[in-house]
Amino acid sequence: MLDVEHGNPAYRALSESDRALVRAVLNTALRHLPRIQAIIDSLVETPLPEGARSLYHVLTVAAAQILYLDVPDHSAVDLAVEQARADPRSRRFANLVNAVLRRLAREKVAHLTATHAIPVVPSWFFNRLVQVYGDEHARRIADSLLEPAAIDLTVRSDPEGWADRLGGLVLPTGSVRLAAFSGRIPELAGFAEGEWWVQDAAAAIPAGLFPELAGQRVADLCAAPGGKTAQLALAGADVTAIDQSTSRLKRLQANLARLSLPVQTVEANLLDFQPETPFDAVLLDAPCSSTGTIRRHPDVLWTKGPQDIAKLAGLQERMLRHAMTLVRPGGHLVFSNCSLDPLEGEEVTARVLADVFGWSRVAIDPQRWPGLGEAVSPLGEIRTTPAMLPGHGATAGGLDGFYAVLLRRAD
Repeated sequence: MLDVEHGNPAYRALSESDRALVRAVLNTALRHLPRIQAIIDSLVETPLPEGARSLYHVLTVAAAQILYLDVPDHSAVDLAVEQARADPRSRRFANLVNAVLRRLAREKVAHLTATHAIPVVPSWFFNRLVQVYGDEHARRIADSLLEPAAIDLTVRSDPEGWADRLGGLVLPTGSVRLAAFSGRIPELAGFAEGEWWVQDAAAAIPAGLFPELAGQRVADLCAAPGGKTAQLALAGADVTAIDQSTSRLKRLQANLARLSLPVQTVEANLLDFQPETPFDAVLLDAPCSSTGTIRRHPDVLWTKGPQDIAKLAGLQERMLRHAMTLVRPGGHLVFSNCSLDPLEGEEVTARVLADVFGWSRVAIDPQRWPGLGEAVSPLGEIRTTPAMLPGHGATAGGLDGFYAVLLRRAD
């Protein structure tokens, strides 16, 4: 919806300042949604009718501005009433909207206090986090949703130099994290020259798990938008990037052209891809529920459910089994995704290794990833969460939730 090239036409027609306001309102509403819903429900004496979803959205958007944004209360109220009157489905509730929101504006401090302990993620997701990570870590993961993710860069070389130049710092992973940034990425020094690309610190880990890549034939199986592909090429690999989406592959090609990194691209469904010669190494960053990216994409938690996680885990297993057939004897495979649920990571790996002959884990060395020792499991797999990697001064902490494992095929 908010894509500047292919998103909602009404959004794309707005000025840049109005687009920024739309993004702020929408993301704020999504980040605080369970608390906003509880407050609205407490203020509406009679439950809204089943067909009043658009009215509920009007109230939610206005409440987000009144409670959490620097928008004058009267402006938020007036706009909400205007929206209600303009919609035939909501017109008869315009007076209700006015009364509820004016009361909310008067009582906002009390309502914020009363809802402070409500987790800001859906109950099914929070219960699953508690089951997997324990209550304390689960709450830290949930609370991370309230803080927008920092901007991390993967640099071609000299991370310390680029951190100084761009006013950031070098993370233990080698990524450069920018301090609070609100400008346009393409206007930063080094962008046009292809000296770096935007990539969350956690997303940069999987490609860094391989042994020496120089001169190796490597396949990136779900390659777009190309951050990991660029890492593999930068390491000196002969890279083939595969993706089944024409538009995503074009975006990858444009990104790699800016970086001046030579890569062969193939448009194909991974499950149908059969190269003439097996690869020395394969990276499978598989499609997943994306629950590890909730700081960037808070909508994920409201468009996915437990059934999606189970379905995607099945797809990942099929992909992993096929990916293993593309690796030569003695070669390596990294399987990763940006889900926080072991159903999409550890359990897929364990199930496949249990009945595929000749494959084993290569344990990840925690010392290779200083500051992320807690992310390395006893089996040597890596599992990051948004609650890891503390911040420094004005620079935000956290990173995306990611699972990754390095596998080796026997000679």
